[in-house]
Formats: sequence, C-alpha cells, structure tokens
Amino acid sequence: MIEILSPGELLRARETGALVAHILQTLKGRAKVGTNLLEIDRWAQSMILEAGATSCYVDYAPSFGRGPFGHYICTGVNDAVLHGLPHDYALAEGDLLTLDLAVILDGVAADSAISFVVGESQPAESLALIDVTQRALVEGIAAARPGNRIGDISHAIGTVLSEAGYPINMEFGGHGIGSTMHQDPHVANNGRPGRGFPLRAGMLLALEPWVMADTDELVTDADGWTLRSATGCRTAHSEHTIAITDDGAEILTVVR
Repeated sequence: MIEILSPGELLRARETGALVAHILQTLKGRAKVGTNLLEIDRWAQSMILEAGATSCYVDYAPSFGRGPFGHYICTGVNDAVLHGLPHDYALAEGDLLTLDLAVILDGVAADSAISFVVGESQPAESLALIDVTQRALVEGIAAARPGNRIGDISHAIGTVLSEAGYPINMEFGGHGIGSTMHQDPHVANNGRPGRGFPLRAGMLLALEPWVMADTDELVTDADGWTLRSATGCRTAHSEHTIAITDDGAEILTVVR
C-alpha cells in the first residue's frame, strides 16, 4: 500500500516528525557513560505517552522478529545496527549507540534514527561510519522529488556508501510510511536510477542508510530481534522521514 497524504494529513505528519526528533535529541543528551539501555527505553516510553502518541514498536511482530518487540525504542550498540532490543547493558566510554524511534500521533507515523558516540572518546572509525550514513541520507533526500523514481533515491544513497568503500546490505532499507510505520515502496540503499515507483507529492518515505565497517552480512542475536554485523565490526544508521512536495523533499523528523 502506498498512501498519498492530504494537506491536512501532512500538517499532522509534521507534528509527529517533530515529536520523534525531540525525543531522540532528548535521549541523546541523556545517554552518558553508565546509562542503561532499559533506562533509555523507559524515558522513551514516558515521553511518548506524555505526548499522547502511540509506539509503533511495542506490539510490532513482523516475520523477521521474535515478536512482539515489547519495547518503545530500538537501541543498537557497536555491532548492533538494526532492531536493537533494549536490554540490561550500561553504556561504556566510546560505545557507538544507535537510537531508532517510530511513533504515531493523530493517525500519522514518523520514523527516525541517529547514531553517536558515548562519552569523551571519539574513535575515528566510528565517526567515519556515522558521517557516511549522514552524507548518504542528505544525497538520498536531495534525489527525492517529483519526476524522479525510488531508484534515483537508492542510487544516490548507494553511490555515497560505495564510494566510501563500505559494503551495502540490500535486505533492509527505507520504506513508505503514513498511517502505519512500514508501507510500500521499499527503498533499498543501492539501486539503478530511473527505476522503481515514481515519486508523487504527498508521499511519505523513511530513508535510512546504514552500514557495517567491513561486511554486508547480518546475523540475528539470540534475543530474536537485534541484527548485528557478522564479523562483530562497528555499525551506524541514520534515518529521516520525509514528505515529497512539489518543491522537493521536506524533512519531517526535525525539531521545530
């Protein structure tokens, strides 16, 4: 299903996106050495409920997970890149932490992810991983305009990742979003320009470049959810929800 939002729904999408961005930035500010991942999950739960929003994750039970997820935010540390299940772990100096959050507010969903290093140590490898996902996201957003196709977005993202020398996994990527979190079309993190579904004003997309330092192979953790790099290398993930407008892409998951 691909939804085309009305102007009124787009207004609500902006509010949802702003809420997701606010929660992520608040959690980033609170995440210190010694902070427990379960504590981050409780903070996320509190802010979601206080805003009158609904978590997209608590009851989420797709075929690729051992569902339901049962938590309010995905927390990936170091080699955990996607669907990180919060667990009893205290953050250490230099950990690379990814927070991925999706909520529904007033009937419209928004989804975003950020990666950052915890503490004073800033390992160069971790910063490079974060930087390449952010640059790929910028290029993907720039390609998201009416007249282009999904393949143009995928190609823009993949060009940045491949030119930086990182392997690209094609199993998981971006997606359509609207009244529910995951919708068509799938937005792979590499692809051929001029191919795929044509972009139309009113579409919402969640674009999410992610990389692993030296592999494109994922393994599933014993928790049945967390996806890790097969080699144990570090990983990073950046994501925004955007709206396709007549003038190009509007980033919704920003603090307003």
